[in-house]
Amino acid sequence: MVSLKDIAEKCDVSVATVSKALNDQKDIGADTKRRIRTAADELGYSPNAAARALKTGQSFNLGVLFKDDAGSGLTHEYFSGVLNGFKEEAEAVGYDITFINNRFGNRNASYTEHCRSRNFDGVVVVCASWDERAVRALLDDKIPKVTIDYIHHRSTAICSNNEKGIEDLLKFVYDRGHRAIAYIHGQDYSYVTRDRIKSFLRTAEELRIPIKKEYIREAKYLDGEAAAIETRKLLGLKNPPTCIFYPDDTSLIGSLPAFREKGVEIPKDVSVVGYDGTGLSQRLSPRICTICQNSDAIGREAAKRLIRLIEHPRTSLIERVVIEGALLPGDSVAKLSSKK
Repeated sequence: MVSLKDIAEKCDVSVATVSKALNDQKDIGADTKRRIRTAADELGYSPNAAARALKTGQSFNLGVLFKDDAGSGLTHEYFSGVLNGFKEEAEAVGYDITFINNRFGNRNASYTEHCRSRNFDGVVVVCASWDERAVRALLDDKIPKVTIDYIHHRSTAICSNNEKGIEDLLKFVYDRGHRAIAYIHGQDYSYVTRDRIKSFLRTAEELRIPIKKEYIREAKYLDGEAAAIETRKLLGLKNPPTCIFYPDDTSLIGSLPAFREKGVEIPKDVSVVGYDGTGLSQRLSPRICTICQNSDAIGREAAKRLIRLIEHPRTSLIERVVIEGALLPGDSVAKLSSKK
């Protein structure tokens, strides 16, 4: 293992000078710091984690609470993109990440207890069951934390611009001539769902699109079977919609058998719109019209804000940060020659 002494000998300086240079102390000149850091990189020097923690009072370890009710876990593009962006940004500045669970050895433990036992400097919470008691306890704890797509008074929140995403989708569909538009949305207790429904209804009102009560349906996010059930109901109406919005691309793709069963062709007979911008949605034929969420930017911003809360607690604010997405028009929305 490379030591400070090895770097000192290579640079012909004292061990104290090496230590000060690597810790960016002001009494060491910029050229000397640069020379010492270059030598440290060439020799493959890595500071001892235990010594660094003892000196700084930090573990340089961030906890990740990730609970996916749909069971897709890290196979889902959006969440894997968020967590990968978070991981890369955190590791780039010397932090490790560890997933939080509710086990401690052979016994059950709360998420908060797990965080304390691991001495995490901070926590990011992604796709949790937000009303679960153990999750609420962690959110109420004083540990620095960032949430993804959820607002909590003790946490900085990183959110995709769901309101703008739905507005852009609805205006695109409207411009293609659609007026009979249905929306299968996610769980109505979700902040994401609430923002999207409000945006959908507000934009429809602005465009003077009448939204029938039977056109608004609910299905869990990422649950293709539930979305397919609601799709069958919509297609079975006396006056079915010309376009159906889905809570996410996965739910839309899971609903495709419902169209085939009815002999309904997309987009010739009914148009469809998804959300998330998954790679698969753009490889299908027809390509899905959807909103591509910038999952990498969301993850990276979450890491930056969390580390700022940890390293600068006196000057960092609890805030809501909105990350923009982008409309992918695809080919799943037909252009109507006349209003249906």
